[in-house]
Amino acid sequence: MKYTSKDQQAVNAIRALSMDEITNANSGHTGITLSAAPLLYTIYRNMNVDVDDPQWFNRDRFVLSGGHGSAMMYALLHLIGYDISIDDLKQFRTLGSKTPGHPEITTPGVDAATGPLGQGFGMAVGMAMAAKHLASIYNRPGFDIVHNHIFVEVGDGDLMEGISHETASLAGHLHLNNLIVLYDSNRNTMDSALSAECNDNAAERFKAYGWNYLSVEDGNDLNAMDSAIQVAKDEQSRPTIIEVKTVLGYASPFADSHKAHGVVLTEEQVQETKQQLGYEYGPFDVPDEVYSTFKQIKDYGQTAHAVWNDLLQGYREKYPDCYNSLVNNLTNKEKINVDDFQEEFSDQEATRDAIHRILQTTIQKTDINLWGGSADLGSSDKTYFDNDEWFQPGQYGKRNIAFGIREFAEGAELNGITLYGGSRVFGNTFLIFSEYMRSAIRQASLMQIPTVYLFGHDSISLGPDGPTHQPIEQLEGYRAMPNLIVFRPADALETLYAWEYTLNEHHAPVMLVLGRQKLPTLKKYQTVIKDSVANGGYVLSEAANGKPSGILMGSGSEVSLLLDAQKRLAEKGINVRVISMPSFELFLKQSASYRENVLPSELRNRMAVEMATTYDWAQFTGLDGTILGINHFGESGNGDDLIAKSGFTVDNIVKQYIDRFAK
Repeated sequence: MKYTSKDQQAVNAIRALSMDEITNANSGHTGITLSAAPLLYTIYRNMNVDVDDPQWFNRDRFVLSGGHGSAMMYALLHLIGYDISIDDLKQFRTLGSKTPGHPEITTPGVDAATGPLGQGFGMAVGMAMAAKHLASIYNRPGFDIVHNHIFVEVGDGDLMEGISHETASLAGHLHLNNLIVLYDSNRNTMDSALSAECNDNAAERFKAYGWNYLSVEDGNDLNAMDSAIQVAKDEQSRPTIIEVKTVLGYASPFADSHKAHGVVLTEEQVQETKQQLGYEYGPFDVPDEVYSTFKQIKDYGQTAHAVWNDLLQGYREKYPDCYNSLVNNLTNKEKINVDDFQEEFSDQEATRDAIHRILQTTIQKTDINLWGGSADLGSSDKTYFDNDEWFQPGQYGKRNIAFGIREFAEGAELNGITLYGGSRVFGNTFLIFSEYMRSAIRQASLMQIPTVYLFGHDSISLGPDGPTHQPIEQLEGYRAMPNLIVFRPADALETLYAWEYTLNEHHAPVMLVLGRQKLPTLKKYQTVIKDSVANGGYVLSEAANGKPSGILMGSGSEVSLLLDAQKRLAEKGINVRVISMPSFELFLKQSASYRENVLPSELRNRMAVEMATTYDWAQFTGLDGTILGINHFGESGNGDDLIAKSGFTVDNIVKQYIDRFAK
């Protein structure tokens, strides 16, 4: 398309409103709003979006990876016609507003919450993967029901973050030609000129990853950017990055200086900058002709949506089964009941073996588009689909994702897949290596999206590999993360019912922490397990006389030890209740009366047992209780020997309980 002076005026309106927002709030990042506004405008001129239906499934997606440029995005969304008013812009960075400091998905038109640099890039790659996957499953000749592009803005900071290397490498490997990255190359960071920190050759770097590299020498040349985007859209086998040479803080008194990054301009400096831009309007003042220019974007997207709706109706008539499957997965309509799975577990089974079997049954017994993968550890943690192949170019419909040894990228890409919609996805690594993706897990928790994590090797039972592979403090750390639900199942049955909860949860990420050692399957307790796992904590085994004098509680592999300790204590005339606590978060969500029934206030003789740090258990044991855990790193040696040395035996549990409460 040919851009005119009206388009340049529209770009300057974005810049002007952005400055007004930041100066009014006395907080924000002016530099990027002045350099990248032309990129954003040109991207949206090439996107299919519907301002009246921001969640339209086949819309193009946009991710502002440099989330500190949110003022610019809010200005653009307002001008296009999203439900963001001038008053909302005036509330930039204030409590409860639609215009928070960094983009959040509660704001109309925002497809991903970005903050930590690089993660938006990773989420965009995940969105592109999801689009390829669902297109392969649902599209039919003449019916490209899933057909869109994923656009992302990145800056120098995004491309210095380690995650950008991981995620760009995978995107190139997967030939994600539906991914278009516009790189705001302004050669400045917050502290200094880029030359003081980095001299990477972006062109050679991305070409080496297998990307299509394009460049635009003038960041104000809308026609050149548009032409590059058209080339990117026509690309058949590679993702595209377009390096756009811009000026940080363009037209401001701080232009082309790192000082422009986080500067808040005075009202006089704002007016001076507007004069330099040829946009001489007061604060938050937008002429009607600018709104008319932006209406083209609104009309273009709504026309595209109407055409797609007609296509979808034809698809519904010709391929009703595919249509119903797509709609059910988009709306999470299917309620999962794992009793329908009819799983039969052996008497001794590791929870990693249980989840492997459950994954196979899930895709056989349900219509959920379930897929997932691992950071090269799925063969150990058993998180793969039998008789399936890798998600790869030419076979995007396959279920097994080979993320490679790229944990952080994996975490961000899982979030992008989840945000895209239409499928459920899980990721895997050893629990200890989840530290590499912790920030992405936090983003999933912040967005309250149902990303799933299946982490293996849950404790010091992984003996010979030593302390570098043995998680100690990880459980406590994840339990402290708001909105994240963590399960550490005691056996195959708890794993099964935790999985049921996971698939039916659509507003929070869920983590299953699984083990490699064989554990007794608690078949005697199946009814109470089925009825209670979703409560997070429950009475697994009541005292033999029905009148407990104390409580033993724990999670995971330690629960079977507690059951044996309960019997041993009963032989000594000490009757205790055993509580399984697979999920702290869900237990704490229960009513006060439920929690009192499980942990009666008068029962103060409480002992918690878990092969991890102990501090989070104090909320359940109280000051009178005791905790058997491990507050130091493990060692290298036989797993059973290490467990025994650390005191996780029935004999020691009994001794510790008696020493504390029965003497």
